[in-house]
Amino acid sequence: MSVADGAVVDQPGNNAADNAAEKRLVAKGDTDISRSIAVIGGGWAGCTAAVELARAGFKVTLFEAARVLGGRARRIETDRKLLDNGQHILLGAYSETLRVMQLVGVDPAQALLKLPLQMRYPRVAGGPGGMDFVAPAMPLPAPLHLAVALLRSKGLDRADKLSLLRFSSTARWMGWQLHQDCTVTELLERYDQTPRLTRLLWRPLCLAALNTPPERASAQVFLAVLRDSLGARRAASDMLVPRVDLSALLPEAAAKYIEANGGSVRTGAKVQALRSIEGRLWQADISGAAVGGMWSTYFNGVVVATGPNQAAALLHGIAGCDTSAACASLIALEPETITTVYLQFAPDIRLDLPFYALLDDADNHEWGQFVFDRGQLDPAQAGLLAVVISASASAAAEQQDLLAEAVAVQLAVAFQRPELGRPQWFKVITEKRATHASTPGLVRPANATGLPGLVLAGDYTASDYPATIESAVRSGVAAARLLKGA
Repeated sequence: MSVADGAVVDQPGNNAADNAAEKRLVAKGDTDISRSIAVIGGGWAGCTAAVELARAGFKVTLFEAARVLGGRARRIETDRKLLDNGQHILLGAYSETLRVMQLVGVDPAQALLKLPLQMRYPRVAGGPGGMDFVAPAMPLPAPLHLAVALLRSKGLDRADKLSLLRFSSTARWMGWQLHQDCTVTELLERYDQTPRLTRLLWRPLCLAALNTPPERASAQVFLAVLRDSLGARRAASDMLVPRVDLSALLPEAAAKYIEANGGSVRTGAKVQALRSIEGRLWQADISGAAVGGMWSTYFNGVVVATGPNQAAALLHGIAGCDTSAACASLIALEPETITTVYLQFAPDIRLDLPFYALLDDADNHEWGQFVFDRGQLDPAQAGLLAVVISASASAAAEQQDLLAEAVAVQLAVAFQRPELGRPQWFKVITEKRATHASTPGLVRPANATGLPGLVLAGDYTASDYPATIESAVRSGVAAARLLKGA
């Protein structure tokens, strides 16, 4: 029975028999598995690595323990309806993500709603107020588009606007680089950002992009985000909101591409352990219904594209190999939580815009930071609002019904619409390890592990970006490049 592109052996049990099998396999030569690659983990990094390797002519087998591809950005089945495990926004600057989407047959123009860079709060009589900041639709060069957006903006006074212009000009002059990293809060204080601008713009941007509160977030990583948003050309700063579910946005199309190029995709298959065979091959021990129980198979190369904790466990279990440095960098990553509160209303309930920023105040149980009208993205989800809470450990500790009630009340007050306080049903989804905390001076693991034929891929590997979809895709591309050049 063949479960992968390599040779399959029985579940390990007799060491002498295993060793004899390994020697026969190595002596046999490279004709069977010299271009056979295992990708462990079907998130965005793993799917990208598998696509790039399949495109290069390798025999790829993608293993995913869950039943659905996408990892920490995927579709999930709930007792109410199919929902995403979180709400994401891409940027026009996500060049690798857009390239890979097109490569596997996804049309970004159809799958994504393109909006100009914006930070818009509900501005209604009696509401909490906020700002209305929208980049112009015309393709102006940076920083002219920022100046026009500020000129047209509402809710900011002259001091706020001058503060933003000074900061943007200084950051551009510095090349968006710091000599020494610090927290975002320290950076904003250093450049005299006004309290109102910090509350309405910098703090929500930091939370949305880095999933880390400004007082703990890396200023250097934050500047990299600003470089590709406020400081970028008009098209690069566009916000791209998915119209389709996150698994359909890339992972499922990637699976079809892999299979069409001679590879295979095994969902419901968990790689339990890896073993190096004479430094030339890798043995993977796999369990799950997709492989008929428990099997072992050999590959010439392996991409470990799981979460950092799972990757550390796999690397630590490799006998006879020093993986201590890679494991240390993986377990040093501190997880951050994201919570999404879905509220279903009658189909005729909708917001004026596809999404809004919200004024959050945890002390007053106002948890929501952004709200998305899913019905404006997908007509089948009419009346469904998705409220996002980044760095949500405190909110996630609340009882789900109380959290949903608090969010609904927050919406009713913010929009001055009492009907938003009475949803038909709610669903709270929390990803406890949604991202790593982007803290100052954090040293993230490299794609290379130091072991021949074994590489890492994930949004947590070394990059100037925070843990985003684009980081995951770039990491997958880098991992594939390492194996192609091996």
